[in-house]
Amino acid sequence: MGKVKGFMEEFRAFVVKGNVMDMAVGIIIGLAFGAVVSSAVNDVIMPPIGLALGGADFADSYFVLQGVKDANGTEITEFPSLQEAQDAGAVTLRWGLFVNAIINLVIIAFFLFLVIKAFARMKKKEEKVEEATTKACPFCDTQISLKATRCPNCTSKVE
Repeated sequence: MGKVKGFMEEFRAFVVKGNVMDMAVGIIIGLAFGAVVSSAVNDVIMPPIGLALGGADFADSYFVLQGVKDANGTEITEFPSLQEAQDAGAVTLRWGLFVNAIINLVIIAFFLFLVIKAFARMKKKEEKVEEATTKACPFCDTQISLKATRCPNCTSKVE
């Protein structure tokens, strides 16, 4: 019983560490971000691209690799839609879904790039805000305390 209690205490200490909680929050935000980007691609970006390409919808684009035989033994390789081809049992290569996945990846990577760039810019501003604690000696260019009246390097008087 002592080993189980010790294990549970160790597990509790692990879970409440800041890194685990930060990771959990990051994963949840990442899932929500992924859903937003997927919706942006499927509902906002792909319709105009499909319209520009003559009404094509990549999600429904496919090739029939192996058709199905009808009652007469004739192989059927033409289907009005991907769903009907799948329902009939045809082997399909769904290249449109692959194109959508690549577009999703590019858009997510671009947005992540923008987010990381914005965070880096905020970090630089944060670093610049820190008050200086040293100044350069006007005679030898050594960094000295703001409170110093003489440079410890060249012993010049500093105002």
